[in-house]
Amino acid sequence: MTRPRFKRILLKLSGEVLMGDGHAIDPAVTARVAREIADVKAQGYEVCVVVGGGNIFRGLAAAAKGFERATADYMGMLATVMNALAVQNALEQIGVDTRVQSAIPMSSVCEPYIRRRAERHLEKGRIVIFAAGVGSPFFTTDSGAALRAAEMKCDALFKGTSVDGVYDADPKKVATARRFDTISYDRVLADNLKVMDASAVALCRDNNIPIVVFNIREQGNLARVLAGEGVATIVQREGD
Repeated sequence: MTRPRFKRILLKLSGEVLMGDGHAIDPAVTARVAREIADVKAQGYEVCVVVGGGNIFRGLAAAAKGFERATADYMGMLATVMNALAVQNALEQIGVDTRVQSAIPMSSVCEPYIRRRAERHLEKGRIVIFAAGVGSPFFTTDSGAALRAAEMKCDALFKGTSVDGVYDADPKKVATARRFDTISYDRVLADNLKVMDASAVALCRDNNIPIVVFNIREQGNLARVLAGEGVATIVQREGD
C-alpha cells in the first residue's frame, strides 16, 4: 500500500513500551526506542513524542481500586514526566537535542508547555517530548497526543503498539482476526475498535490527522512504516 509522505509527525508510545524484565523503565529498551526515533529524525522528519505512564502508574486502574479519580490521574501524569525524562536522557546520550515540555509546570525538571516554543524547537531540529497529558484529570495520554498533534500541525499521529495495526477483533485472542490496511475514523468509533480513546479519535478526525497504528516493538519498524514499507493501519477520512 502506498502511503502519503509525512514531514512532521507525533509519535505516541505507551509507557509499557519502555518496560523490560522486572523494570518499569528498562535502560536497554529505552535506548532501543531512542535509536528508532533518532533514525527517523536523521532522515529529515520533524518528530514530537508523547509517552504514557502505564508502566509506572495508571490512574484509571488506581481509581477502580479506591483512589480518588482526579488524584489518581494527576499521579499518572507525573509518571509520564518520568518516562519523558528517561526518553530524553536516552536520546541525548546518542547526540539528539531533545526538550521535554510538561503540561503541569515543574521548572526545575523541564520546560512548561508553550506551543510557540515547541514549534520553534521543532524548526531548530530538536525532538520535543510532551509530558503530563493535557494537564487535567479525566483525559488520557491518547487525548493529549491528539491535542498536541493538532497544535503542532502534525501530518500524522503514529501510535506505536505491540500489534501491527487495527484488527476487527483482538488478534491475541481471535486467530481469524482481520487486519485493516485503512479504516475510517467513523468505523473505528462506531465499532469501538480501541485504537485510541474516542475523544482522541474524534479530535484527529475533526482536524484530519491520520492515525498510523504499527508495532513499535519490531526493531526498525518506525522507519519502515514511514517509508511505506512496514505493516500498519491508517485511520483516516473515508475515501482518502
